[in-house]
Amino acid sequence: MLEIKDLHVNYGKVEAVRGVGMSVDPGRVTLVLGANGAGKTTTLRAVTGLHPPASGQVLLDGERLERHPAHRVVRRGVVLVPEGRRVFAPLSVYENLLLGSYTAARSTFAEGLEQVYTMFPVLKKRRDSAAGLLSGGEQQMLAFGRAFLARPRYMLLDEPSMGLAPAMVESVLSSVRVLADAGIGILMVEQNAETGMDVADEVVAMARGEVVYSGPVTDARSNASVLRAFLGEAALVEN
Repeated sequence: MLEIKDLHVNYGKVEAVRGVGMSVDPGRVTLVLGANGAGKTTTLRAVTGLHPPASGQVLLDGERLERHPAHRVVRRGVVLVPEGRRVFAPLSVYENLLLGSYTAARSTFAEGLEQVYTMFPVLKKRRDSAAGLLSGGEQQMLAFGRAFLARPRYMLLDEPSMGLAPAMVESVLSSVRVLADAGIGILMVEQNAETGMDVADEVVAMARGEVVYSGPVTDARSNASVLRAFLGEAALVEN
């Protein structure tokens, strides 16, 4: 299990995250919801070693990670897919995927690459295309595939549907479920609450740097009015 306990994160004198706790199990999706400025991305950055917390713990099967730099966190099996996809635009799809495997054993690359192509067939078709020429949805699938080739136990996804055409949102978020079904634990920050809940097992809502709701997705759906109070009406997309 990946656990976050009593996490506090500061930017200078500003406390951006205050006592946050949440967890994710292998093969399950924990969805983190909240308005802009709620502390969601800051939490992911602290977990993955990009911003050291002021206090609290990040535990991977009981091992503390919160003081490790990002490259060591990746080697321990926790990988971030950042907001905006951040693919290497001039490089080919294949070259982007190859870079993702940098921390994994060389002997696993061929098998992992075939798994990526099975999950995301469009990447096999576009293997030799420059990543910058892909659509936004295809780039997001490439970012997923690149992270998968690091052989993670847990993937942290920051706004995977951000900037995508509406027709691509459901397809991309369905891919999150595919990754979880492959045994990877997913901690996902997502503004599109309704579509996100379609693939999630657990829901955490944040406001003003704190967790204000946590529970199974079935309870979150039955308490939509509570979530609206935390997130604002615009955050929940009507069916």
